[in-house]
Amino acid sequence: MAGSGFANRLYQGEANIQIIGRRKMWFTIAAVLVAISLGSFVFRGFHLGIEFAGGSKFSVPAVVAGQTLTAEDVFNAVGDAVHEVQPGAQVTAAQQIGEGASANFVVRSPALSSAEMAQVKGLIEADLGLEASQIGDEQVSAAWGGAVIDKAILGLVIFLILVTVYLVVRFEWRMAVAALASLLLDMIVTAGVYSLVGFELTPYTVIGFLTILGFSLYDVVVVFDKIQENTRGITAGSTRTYSEATNLAVNQTLMRSLNTGLVALLPVGGVLFIGAGLLGAGTLKDLGLVLFVGMGIGVAASIVFAAPVLSYLKDQEPRIKAHNARVMAKRNQRSVAVSQDGTGTNPAASDEVPAFAGSTTPRPGARPAQKRGGSRPGGKRP
Repeated sequence: MAGSGFANRLYQGEANIQIIGRRKMWFTIAAVLVAISLGSFVFRGFHLGIEFAGGSKFSVPAVVAGQTLTAEDVFNAVGDAVHEVQPGAQVTAAQQIGEGASANFVVRSPALSSAEMAQVKGLIEADLGLEASQIGDEQVSAAWGGAVIDKAILGLVIFLILVTVYLVVRFEWRMAVAALASLLLDMIVTAGVYSLVGFELTPYTVIGFLTILGFSLYDVVVVFDKIQENTRGITAGSTRTYSEATNLAVNQTLMRSLNTGLVALLPVGGVLFIGAGLLGAGTLKDLGLVLFVGMGIGVAASIVFAAPVLSYLKDQEPRIKAHNARVMAKRNQRSVAVSQDGTGTNPAASDEVPAFAGSTTPRPGARPAQKRGGSRPGGKRP
């Protein structure tokens, strides 16, 4: 039956998947991931694209006089030419752009002067049997990439300020702190994956980073909205602690978060694995990886990191701390009463009032109690 489905049991709180209760474990995992990412930043760094590092770029057609060249052929030809002109210079692997007869291989090298680039082109012509007009060359300054980074950082700062203001106005400052912590975790781990894998850092990567921030924030707001609904007026007499009410909210939004994340990751995965992997569109690889990793981590962080951080912050609030203590004290009282009652019932904690509880007037519908050793009608004892 539909009513007994897993999604319905999640929403009703019957599945009771313990997410908030394991927040120490989630914090430990997050700390390990951040440590690995920061270590990768220090020891591996980032593979900067030509737009950020500066340098020269050579483009060679994949088909020459009816003969198809391989990436290895182009890499060896350009590499040998660059090494001869500038000994010790390193070139990147040949990257194929396009398909079929219109395809080209692009190889990047350190910055060369105009005279050196002309010499390299001459050596490539002689090696591959090309004409000078068939070889494209371009020189890129690192200043352009620096300007892109500066504008991206400015945009990021403005975005975080606006997000903080919105969350404080819409929710409260603790939720703003938890959401920003989740965004920061998403950015650090995504950048760490990018550093570990060794993909080039290009302007498309920067665009992807700014894109995942909005997606991660959306999922966090969905979860926080349900938490606020479940915890509104919780200190007025709720039988749940704040962490328990938060855990219920996370359970209720879990299927929505997973479904939203899956729907978003499918097209991004298509861009990454089909566009970049099968079709050879190199620019899609840079954008696809940062989106795929960032969105996946963003969904996970909104569930197992943002909500636990919020519950931890709220548990330090005196009002919530006092409420949690009252709830636990009542539970302990009921547990003691149940353990002392041989029948397994808990009279002390029962909401029911006995028929003659401190009054000579019985409750409506109560049967009069029989006295022990009472006499039958007529004064005769049994």
